[in-house]
Amino acid sequence: MSSRFDFTTVASLTVRAGAVQNLGALLKERYAPTRLCLVTDKFLHQSGMLARPLADLADTGWEVLLIDDVVADPPDHVVLACAAQTRAFNAQLVVGLGGGSSMDVAKLVAVLAASDQPLADMYGIGNVRGPRLPLVQIPTTAGTGSEVTPISIVTTGEHTKSGIVSPVLYADWAILDASLTLGLPAHATAATGIDAMVHAIEAFTSARLKNPLSDALAREALRLLSANLLTACRQGHDQAARQAMLLGATLAGQAFANAPVAAVHALAYPLGGHFHVPHGLSNALVLTEVLTFNLSHAHTRYAELADCMGAPGTSNDPADRARDLITHIDGLIAATGIARRLRDVGVAEQDLDLLARDAMQQQRLLMNNPREVTLADARAIYAAVW
Repeated sequence: MSSRFDFTTVASLTVRAGAVQNLGALLKERYAPTRLCLVTDKFLHQSGMLARPLADLADTGWEVLLIDDVVADPPDHVVLACAAQTRAFNAQLVVGLGGGSSMDVAKLVAVLAASDQPLADMYGIGNVRGPRLPLVQIPTTAGTGSEVTPISIVTTGEHTKSGIVSPVLYADWAILDASLTLGLPAHATAATGIDAMVHAIEAFTSARLKNPLSDALAREALRLLSANLLTACRQGHDQAARQAMLLGATLAGQAFANAPVAAVHALAYPLGGHFHVPHGLSNALVLTEVLTFNLSHAHTRYAELADCMGAPGTSNDPADRARDLITHIDGLIAATGIARRLRDVGVAEQDLDLLARDAMQQQRLLMNNPREVTLADARAIYAAVW
């Protein structure tokens, strides 16, 4: 690990249960403008969860454009439509409220509404020129960490996901309000929580840009997430567990925003693109097999994480402790009750070659893996979990 490194994150973070109930007043403490675009999804809007925040925004003088057109794995045309509405409204501030998809769209809306740069020119690393509107992010799931990352994932074409990575996409402010996650269904809690665990694990073992700050964040994230995942799944209104999960997901997001993720994500993306498997579940399906594949190159770091998670085991040998980690994680995933095999989510055996070919297109991610992944390796990993 180099002694020279850069570390970047959001400018401000607020952790306060119930904060969003007074969203208008909270925003007024920092922002003078009054025209706000709120980016979310129809489920959250129709659930009634936004009624109190919207009322407080109105009571405190905000003019609000509510965009609830975001869908999972948002396609580029949705992003462009949201940006066009925001520009026509002359919004002065963008708030993303929801899961990773809503926050990813909010990032791009904040740029597209203030810049003439085409979306098509932004894909890849470091291609966003800016400027952008002020941006506030409020997660409603403990998983993606999008509230503190400079990454937005867009579905381009019929089945392909493409990433936009730029420091311009870092939010100005992230607000963590655990009350927004109370009662999230167990399967969604499990999938998003495991997604966050993957962020921590892959940041800690990343072949590129790993540093002492990302390591510290990854370790604490994994400790919080692993200790609270099953409680959050089984007792959905346990606010302490929910707050721990939300903080853990954000810390993991800060870690992987600086030490990028790798093969788990590379193999997960084609499952979302072709079979519309939720991102967190896609990660969970391939996680333990990728960890097993990486053992020869990452066992010492996996051993550290086993101790961090309190994985059962009596050996002090790093190779043994690394296997303890995989066994412990596998047990956690099984205990949540989510799908375990690709065949359970609609993948046929004849689809494995297609998935492997698509995974190899994710070189932005594969280059960070501690062990090189070939096409044959990707095919074998998918086959092992089919």
